[in-house]
Amino acid sequence: MYWVMGGAVLLLMGMVLRRVLGLGAPIRRRPISLEPEQKSFCEAVADEVQCRSEILACLLNDVIGELKAGHCENAPELLDLFEAEWASLAELLNAILQNVAEYLPLAHIVIPVRSMVPAHFRSDVMIDYLRLPELVDQFLFRTKLRFHLQVKVLRHAVAILTDDFYRAEPKSHLRPVFSRALWSRMDRDYHDFDLVAKRTILAFGKFVSWLPQNAAAALVLTLRPMLDRGAVRSLVR
Repeated sequence: MYWVMGGAVLLLMGMVLRRVLGLGAPIRRRPISLEPEQKSFCEAVADEVQCRSEILACLLNDVIGELKAGHCENAPELLDLFEAEWASLAELLNAILQNVAEYLPLAHIVIPVRSMVPAHFRSDVMIDYLRLPELVDQFLFRTKLRFHLQVKVLRHAVAILTDDFYRAEPKSHLRPVFSRALWSRMDRDYHDFDLVAKRTILAFGKFVSWLPQNAAAALVLTLRPMLDRGAVRSLVR
């Protein structure tokens, strides 16, 4: 009698673990082929994010160069442009990641994820932040849960780096001064922000390929207005 009850308990536990680990669910092994419009949109998103990040790099170099040369009268305008471009890119990344998180339950997902580890980053805020997610990632076996963690980490990274940038930038735009420690910190923040942007593009492209066609079309429709003001908006029309 006891061995029958023990066997039943073990069977029940096995069924629960199988369901938790997703071993019993049918898995689609290949992503779908995107419609031409959806494929074009994903490429446009990547181009837009990359373009804005390159603009940020140019502006930051110009600001530092002007201050090093003692041209303080030119630096405030460049710093304002840099701040506006950073905010614009942060808004776009947040919109992408927020919608990915909302559409995640609809995905037939088997996405290979690349973990974000502190060694890939330079800023103190990101190195400190990533220690816990790196630990948690080691205990997640389902790819869908790992991808969800990656999206969450990317969203927090955008907020963390944006906050650190605003705290690092000169308090007065009227008479900014060159400080090696200050501008080095902003340069590290930009490096990590650019890396987060690239990871966002990678995650978005993989994610769309695992959505059903109707969900992918709806996601494109939701995000399209975010690119209408972009530098490469003609590519998504």
